[in-house]
Amino acid sequence: MISERYDLVVIGGGIHGVGVAQAAAAAGHRVALIEKERLAAGTSSRSSKLIHGGLRYLAQFHLPLVRTSLHEREILLRIAPRLVRRVPFYIPVYPESRYGSFRLHAGLTLYSLLGGLGSDSRFSRVDPEEYGALDGLTTESLRAVFRYTDAQTDDVELTQAVMRSAKQLGAVLLCPALFRAARQDGAGYEIEFEEADGPVRRCFAATVVNAAGPWINRVHALVSPALDPYPADLVQGAHLVLPQEIHRGVYYVEAIADRRPVFVMPWYQNTLIGTTETLFDGDPENVRATDREVEYLLETYRRYFPERTDEPISSFAGLRVLPRAKGGMNARSRETAFPTDRKHNPRWVTIAGGKLTSYRSTAERALAILSGALPVERPIADTETLSLG
Repeated sequence: MISERYDLVVIGGGIHGVGVAQAAAAAGHRVALIEKERLAAGTSSRSSKLIHGGLRYLAQFHLPLVRTSLHEREILLRIAPRLVRRVPFYIPVYPESRYGSFRLHAGLTLYSLLGGLGSDSRFSRVDPEEYGALDGLTTESLRAVFRYTDAQTDDVELTQAVMRSAKQLGAVLLCPALFRAARQDGAGYEIEFEEADGPVRRCFAATVVNAAGPWINRVHALVSPALDPYPADLVQGAHLVLPQEIHRGVYYVEAIADRRPVFVMPWYQNTLIGTTETLFDGDPENVRATDREVEYLLETYRRYFPERTDEPISSFAGLRVLPRAKGGMNARSRETAFPTDRKHNPRWVTIAGGKLTSYRSTAERALAILSGALPVERPIADTETLSLG
């Protein structure tokens, strides 16, 4: 028996799922979100906690991605000042650094241009007399330090705030509730789900957004008629938490092993270090930092901060969805993909990939794809201006 009828059902309570729920509710739609455990239980609680444009993506000429992220960063700074705050970022340059001072200056100039050239988008070169105040950053062979501004957040609190906003707009949160199956009919999907210690329930959805992150293909396998699995790899990113907080801001350094970017940043009176990029082929329920990843991050940290010898007090790892591709990680697209159940007027869209910073624009794109199957409603709010506290 169908208990409720919705314009949209969202599967997954991470940042993209709650973003879609908020956007749909703001557009005047009846929407429900199904989350099996708790909000931000997966990747959305295991990110690098940064709201940023992605400076490193300029090297791969992903200009639209960076521009969108910087635009969304400014929106979040405006609508969520309690949750998102500007912080200084420092990039040290050493003889072995992948990018020298000239290329960094050029990259930061472009980053500032894409960010709008406001006072908070400008960068500077740190005076060598200030090096001693940079949290013990090694000055041996240090050629330059650049300072620019991005932002930091608590990813769990941000996810919860977006869902609170969605509920205030009328969205229904079903959590904990396990998605069991979806069966397509001509006008949408019949959804089966099971709330904690309760019977199996059914609701009807005119449209569905699969925002299950690393579990998107598990959700696809429960749909009838069958949806093709999305050709993706899961990429693990590990982080370490160490005692003694880094005070001055976020340090953007390079890993010793492969010159990948690594962030060293303040985090609730401790120091957070990350991230790695490792292909993952296990069960997403059992993701954790490996010994090799811990060693990789510690080696990097102690190269740049040799006086800090503390051992990690904890670690965590999350999974990103990246399109399957030949070659190394840099060969993979960072653009979010939106596979659908059919080419014209789709009723099902899956969010594959995505970034914490740009969750809001990702949600708007998902709704735009479903617009042909959604009823026309009068919007009741605009997520670009809606305060998150």
